[in-house]
Formats: sequence, C-alpha cells, structure tokens
Amino acid sequence: MTLRLLLDEHFSPEIARQLRSHGHDVTAARERNELHGLSDRANLTVASGERRAVVTENVVDFVELHRQCVLRGDPHAGIVFTSFRRFPRRRRSMGKLVRALEALIADQPRELNGQTWWL
Repeated sequence: MTLRLLLDEHFSPEIARQLRSHGHDVTAARERNELHGLSDRANLTVASGERRAVVTENVVDFVELHRQCVLRGDPHAGIVFTSFRRFPRRRRSMGKLVRALEALIADQPRELNGQTWWL
C-alpha cells in the first residue's frame, strides 16, 4: 500500500488539497470535523486505523507516543516530523512542505509501519 498521510492540526488543509491534486492520499485534521479537538493519542489511533502516517511539528508529544507504542508493542502507521523553522506555516512557504512530502511519498512508496521519519 502506498504511503498515506494525515496532517496534524498545525497544517493548512490547502497542503492536503495540493497533494491530493497530484494523486496522493492525504487528508488534514482541520478538514475533518471528527478530528477537531482530539488528543494527539486519539489522532494517532485514528490515523493508524486508516493506515495513515501522522505529519506533525509536535515532536515532544509524538516522540513520547511513539515510545509508548514501542513499549506496549502497539503498532502505529508512522509519524513524520517537521519543524516550523524548516517549513514555516505561511502561505508563501507552503510549496516547500508540499514538495518535501511529495518527495517522501516517492522515496517511501509503502507505509512507514511504526517508524518515525524527519523531514
């Protein structure tokens, strides 16, 4: 199965729309009412149920969630970390993140299966 992504609430739904327009299976938490206000753990659970890797800037919380999953033997579909410094959340900088995510999808044609990845 190809790499599918769920963009955390930090990211504009426009990023997901641009990636979908290029044929990628990407959704944004801000596009989905059922994900609004959910905890990071709940978002990871939903994403994993849909076999989607979570894309997030929230390194502190998601590194801990990943650690807990490893300790429990509880799989997740992957976590992709970004940074505001490298990918500022401004409209004019959006294309840089879109290109980086497209490159990730091209380089990782399969699911991340419990792995973490840094952009």
